[in-house]
Amino acid sequence: MTFSADMSTTLNRILDTAADNLRVAKILIQLGLDPNNVTYDAIFNRLLEIFLANITLANMFALIGAIFFVATLLTQTMVPLRVANMIGCVFFAGFGALAGNITTFLLYLLLVPINAFRLRQMLVLVKKARSATQGDTSMEWLKPFMTERKYRKGDVLVKKDDVAQEMFMTVTGKFLVKEIKVELPPGRIMGELGFLSPNNRRTATIECLEDGHVLTITYEKLLEIYFQNPQFGYYFLVLTSQRLLENNARLEGIIAQNKIAQQAAAGPK
Repeated sequence: MTFSADMSTTLNRILDTAADNLRVAKILIQLGLDPNNVTYDAIFNRLLEIFLANITLANMFALIGAIFFVATLLTQTMVPLRVANMIGCVFFAGFGALAGNITTFLLYLLLVPINAFRLRQMLVLVKKARSATQGDTSMEWLKPFMTERKYRKGDVLVKKDDVAQEMFMTVTGKFLVKEIKVELPPGRIMGELGFLSPNNRRTATIECLEDGHVLTITYEKLLEIYFQNPQFGYYFLVLTSQRLLENNARLEGIIAQNKIAQQAAAGPK
């Protein structure tokens, strides 16, 4: 009972002290204003005095850094976001150095090369995607975002009509697209059409003809890259459209060959 009473008394003291500190008069006194003579001019002049008294090079760096930080929150695409973040980190690091705060200085200084690396990675991705639309359809620029997986002869990577969740790139070995009887050499992409199909279903079955390994990227990661940079998304759509047209042309060739074979087998009537 005594402990509860002491706790109650202590809590009441804390609440009374907080209420006293939050009184308007108390706040005005802490700001250096006379509670009995408060005018807009007095408030403005006092705030101006506080602002001018705190104008230092370190605080200016912090202010500029904060402006760029807010810019990162308003930016919708990844490349300008990384640029704004880098600039903001540089100014915050400058603030830490000028203010003698080594923790702040080291933290934001470390963030600069990290953002620079990610920015370079994204710019290379867009550049490679652009070159892919001009004839280079290897899509090897996706490698930094992919993970390795090994397969043995006879393994089935995907089956037609299965739910698609990832895209592949062949690195070693041979892989057969069974429906169109096409072997995929190293450096070819598999499973990109499942990413674009409305129900995310596989359009063909792929079997491993000899031991090899592939690189994979999930559709979630691909969507992340896609929406982080609309320019990359555009080039990826162009690229996959080229792939689709190539597959259609290949199928048309197979159908034409089958018709010729059937006509030759039927012979003249």
